[in-house]
Amino acid sequence: MASEFTRRDLFKKSAVAGAGVAAVPGLAGLLAACANGSTSSSSSGVSKTDIKLAVVTHGQGSDPFWSVVKNGVDQASKDVGVGTTYDAPPTFDMVAMSQLIDAQVAKKPDGLIVSIPDASALGKSIKSAVAAGIPVISINSGSDVFQSLGVLAHVGQTEYEAGLQGGARMGAAGVVNGLCVNQEVGNAALDLRAKGFNDGLAKTGGKSKVLSVDLKNPTDTQQKIATEIGRTSYDGILTLGPTGASPAIQALTQTGKLGKVKLGTFDLSPDALSAIDKGDMLFAIDQQQFLQGYLPVLFFTLYKQYLLMPGGGGVILTGPGFVLKDTAAKVLDLSKRGIR
Repeated sequence: MASEFTRRDLFKKSAVAGAGVAAVPGLAGLLAACANGSTSSSSSGVSKTDIKLAVVTHGQGSDPFWSVVKNGVDQASKDVGVGTTYDAPPTFDMVAMSQLIDAQVAKKPDGLIVSIPDASALGKSIKSAVAAGIPVISINSGSDVFQSLGVLAHVGQTEYEAGLQGGARMGAAGVVNGLCVNQEVGNAALDLRAKGFNDGLAKTGGKSKVLSVDLKNPTDTQQKIATEIGRTSYDGILTLGPTGASPAIQALTQTGKLGKVKLGTFDLSPDALSAIDKGDMLFAIDQQQFLQGYLPVLFFTLYKQYLLMPGGGGVILTGPGFVLKDTAAKVLDLSKRGIR
């Protein structure tokens, strides 16, 4: 991460395109003090070097999206001077993820940071952490359920609203028959995105259909999309994750419809950003996932040292923001540095 990219920049970035971190009086100064790299004890007697935080998500650090989240965790850990671990199941597996949470709870970290793609599968493990006196912050998915689990705050975007805005943008661009490509049907966050997309299109008289794909087989995904758009006259496609965007671009190229069918995606990838820059894709919905890794580490450090927690028990927004043609090239450059 470049040295000129400061913590002040993180908060400026979070306000772009309608996304923002919940305002807390005096928070900026406290964060600057918290993140100065000092290992000294606070007035509470807690040394930052003694703070150990555990991160468990449903996304692997090798995934293009989650690698940026992990970069945020790692950079915050370095900047603040606390210890962190990052664990995720090798595939989308809620049983394995709950076991990882249980294993971390047994180690009694000072704070637990988790994503919540399926509250019914993970709720017991998260409640066990809270019952053991381990404070929890959720990130990425779980904005609709975190409060019921005793989680202190959620850092991310509200998925339904993001999908709704995506659908509204598609509708404003003239889309009436949309295809929604879902790579993890059953993931509550993605299902909310899909519902929001459909409702957003409905505002201008449009509708959408969900196509389930398996991104572990991108060739099959490309063919499924190509087959679907070949049998039905879709004028818009929204993919619910960045790794779905590339097969969609290839399917549209294969069928001669690239640039003719409106295309958008959730989250960022080099292929998507290049397509936006060329005018082949309408937008990418940016939840600024670097912040989802970075901010909870800062917040927990403040919490352990000063009993401070922003957000008032609500959602601390990192999105949605929209990357459009006029910003795609700059965001692509930032992504090469592991920030976006």
